Amino acid sequence: MRRDIEFQTEDGVTLRGWFYQGKGVKGPAPTVVMAHGFSAVKEMYLGDFAEFFAEEGISSLVYDHRNCGASDGTPRGHLDPREQIDGYRDAITHVQAMDEVDENRIGIWGSSYSGGHVLVVGAIDRRVKCVVSQVPLVAGLESARRLIRGDHWKATRAGFEADRAARMRGEPNARVPVTAPEGEPCALPTADTYAFFTEFTRSNSTNWENEVTLQSVELFTEYEPGIYASRISPTPLLLVAALEDHLTPYDMTARVYEDALEPKKFLQLPCGHFQAYTGDMFKMSAPVQRDWFKTYL
Repeated sequence: MRRDIEFQTEDGVTLRGWFYQGKGVKGPAPTVVMAHGFSAVKEMYLGDFAEFFAEEGISSLVYDHRNCGASDGTPRGHLDPREQIDGYRDAITHVQAMDEVDENRIGIWGSSYSGGHVLVVGAIDRRVKCVVSQVPLVAGLESARRLIRGDHWKATRAGFEADRAARMRGEPNARVPVTAPEGEPCALPTADTYAFFTEFTRSNSTNWENEVTLQSVELFTEYEPGIYASRISPTPLLLVAALEDHLTPYDMTARVYEDALEPKKFLQLPCGHFQAYTGDMFKMSAPVQRDWFKTYL
């Protein structure tokens, strides 16, 4: 049901992932383009969603963002939201040319950082016929202000400025851990972030790296995908939010949903950010997501 796949971005970077063929489909099938969040790789539960969709005849292309996982690109761990948005659009172009895909029935799925990306892509790319955004980042600066202590902001911004000056001198990007034990500097300073990545990598084979460029954090603080929500209509939007989310807080996502126009649907999960991928929350959420794609693709 799954095979390895690769394709090139418009600027020549090879992105790699998996293609899941929808079961029981004769002829070109509706297809969902999927990618993961901030530094995460496809092995981190995206296949569970793709397999679930495939059982109902929906194909999926699941891939790693440039500079991450199995995909090419340098600097490694450099997460530019604009480049990742363009990656989604290149992935759409690629699947539209595949014989197994109905080019007029393309959906997009994103979670966390990529949950924000699909809001942007859904608003600007009318090839997209359906959007599912799970526990999305919707407001980079406000999210960062909740993650970074107020008395640390001056030093944080000084670090951004020093890194920018160093890059202009031709020096390599400064780098920081994605996650670290409580109290240690990192990009995503929440306990559940540390637990998610360390527990997954301890028990699974993956090429995830616990390091990103400092510029990736600066770009995070400048990224405001929620402002695109009102522009997605008439493309249907399903927004999935977690009530106990400390990383992409529920109240921000709920406000963005109010800005979105019909057709739209809101699914509230009684959990934290990373619980949305597995267990009972997956069992609650995945059928709703699948039915959304079935209805509109």
